[in-house]
Amino acid sequence: MLTWEFSAQDLARTRFARSPLCELTTSVEVLKDPGRSAVHLPWARRARRELAGVEWRLLSQLVRLPTLYVPDFLTPVPAVGSPTLDEQLAELTALDPAAVRRDLDRIGSGLPPLVAELHADPAAGTRRLAAEARAYWQAAIAPHWGRIERLAEGEILRRARQSAADGPAGLFTDLHPSVGWEHDLLRIGHRHVEAHRRLDGARGLVLVPTVFAWPGVFSQLNPPWQPGLVYPPRGVATLWEAAPPAPAGLARVLGRARARLLAELAAPATTTELAARTGLSAPTVSHHLAALHDAGLAARHRTGRSVLYLRTPAAELLCAEGG
Repeated sequence: MLTWEFSAQDLARTRFARSPLCELTTSVEVLKDPGRSAVHLPWARRARRELAGVEWRLLSQLVRLPTLYVPDFLTPVPAVGSPTLDEQLAELTALDPAAVRRDLDRIGSGLPPLVAELHADPAAGTRRLAAEARAYWQAAIAPHWGRIERLAEGEILRRARQSAADGPAGLFTDLHPSVGWEHDLLRIGHRHVEAHRRLDGARGLVLVPTVFAWPGVFSQLNPPWQPGLVYPPRGVATLWEAAPPAPAGLARVLGRARARLLAELAAPATTTELAARTGLSAPTVSHHLAALHDAGLAARHRTGRSVLYLRTPAAELLCAEGG
């Protein structure tokens, strides 16, 4: 059990971030042990085909099974909210060699051959690691990154809504079965960690929704990075599956098209995506979404140049009971 002790300043500085490098690293765990993460099996089957001929042996040797520790330089807590993979890999190759060796020393003795080479020459090794990560990303992650990113964005929007309704502690409500908030303490049920840590009042905690972390949760405890908590966002099970059919009872009340759109919004989506998935025209989808928004059943949020729609709590209840 890891316990984080918060002050008011820590809560004020707690924030969210997305991490392409963390998604990549945790996806390697899934690919090496797909039985542990059954919801990702459709992705794992496709990724194995796409990775044929791609060199990623060093990456594989760094993410060992059973996964008791992955070097922190592969799962850094982002200093900004939405870094790109290239930005994170640039930080990786710029690391002090002593920091790379310090992380590798935590693995223990008997380093695999390519990891031993990385330890001996961190500058050359991190360049090779960055090249492997880019190739792996292009083959296995990039084709799905839009969906992954939108699911994480939807998670952040939901947590922000909970925080607005319930106060800062709402950030941690239903975050993960092994995570609990009581008074000023955040308890995380790690099997291999037993510690009580105080946040220093100047940095807070970074929450990093990561789809390939499912079903687990893990913490980033080591400097120089800000303390972080990596956890799976809500809706991971829907990521690789078709949306369920619209509940029949709900369709009788709202109409089939609007009920279908609510069913599709189990994960956040844009008007264009919804049009492609439902076969409706974009103007028709836009019209129905406007009606759902006016009825308090769909929320919309602008992220960059896109507008994401997601179900409101009222819509979640209707979809659960509308069959």
